[in-house]
Amino acid sequence: MPKRVYRCLAFFCLLFSVLPCQAGAVSTSAASTILMDADSGRVLYEQNADARMLIASTTKIMTALVAIREGNLADTVTVKREATLTEGSSMYLREGEQLTLETLLYGLMLCSGNDAAVAIADHVGGSQAGFVKLMNETARELGMDNTSFANPNGLDDENHYSTARDMAVLACAAMENETLVRIVSTRSITVGGRTMTNHNKLLAYMDGCIGLKTGYTRAAGRTLVSCAERNGQRLVAVTLQDGNDWADHQALYEYGFSTYPAKRAAVLGETLKNVPVQGGLRPTVPLVAADSFSWPLAAGERLETRMELDRPLTAPVSAGTKAGQAVFILDGREIGRVDLLCGASVPPKVESAWNALKLGLPE
Repeated sequence: MPKRVYRCLAFFCLLFSVLPCQAGAVSTSAASTILMDADSGRVLYEQNADARMLIASTTKIMTALVAIREGNLADTVTVKREATLTEGSSMYLREGEQLTLETLLYGLMLCSGNDAAVAIADHVGGSQAGFVKLMNETARELGMDNTSFANPNGLDDENHYSTARDMAVLACAAMENETLVRIVSTRSITVGGRTMTNHNKLLAYMDGCIGLKTGYTRAAGRTLVSCAERNGQRLVAVTLQDGNDWADHQALYEYGFSTYPAKRAAVLGETLKNVPVQGGLRPTVPLVAADSFSWPLAAGERLETRMELDRPLTAPVSAGTKAGQAVFILDGREIGRVDLLCGASVPPKVESAWNALKLGLPE
């Protein structure tokens, strides 16, 4: 995904995380929690979300994102001895074994293979240190200002930490990557001579769960980053140090989807307004949305739309020409914009009259 997309997503996630949420309507056992709408970045619930904490194997979301972005899924990776000696959860790699980068990514995200993380880092980054540099650069691009990565697998380190808010920003970016979504939503797969089963039990526990990543170390406790979709709306939940994470994530999603259903204010290609055209064969032209826009709204909240035209339209008008923007407002605050494009061509009246004259037809 291009860097400009990362920056745009981070901007929305960080800007709108300050909007108020309904505290007390849901609670968790976690030391740190956040529930975020993935498309808008609006925070729907948070508790201690900016505390810097150990994140264990949820680190591997960033490892996978960087590997997919910087590597080639079809590359053949030769496993080095160092990877096979990595402590903790494993996909049980063997020294000298050759696997595709894609197979290693399945081992990373389904089996939570610390050995896979090291093999991926060595291949894509040239070394673990080189790969960790890429991880931290990507974190800065996303606006994860309270995050530091020291390794690709999440093993405890004083220089390896993040926050629930930053991890939600990362998850939103990850959900924009189709390859990563395909991998983390897989429950079980046989590839590269291995059958691997996803550790993320939410895939089985609740309808609409897309996946993402579990984590655990003794110091970090249980960590979980997940994403779920309902009626076209995607939410991301993060819990850190949570001994009841499966139930807590389900409760967060029930709260989020029921309390903040997404209101679709614009649909790509659909007409938002018809505006006058001066001197045209037709008196008006439809203005269509150049992108879709939706926003999660609680009961009583009302989304307003203001049309801003760049200039009055004068024929000739060409279809696809930018004419202005639709501005979306909630409680007096601008929350987003979508470009408006002319949905049809409008020739000038004089051209129509001249063509009629040439053909001997009445005007």
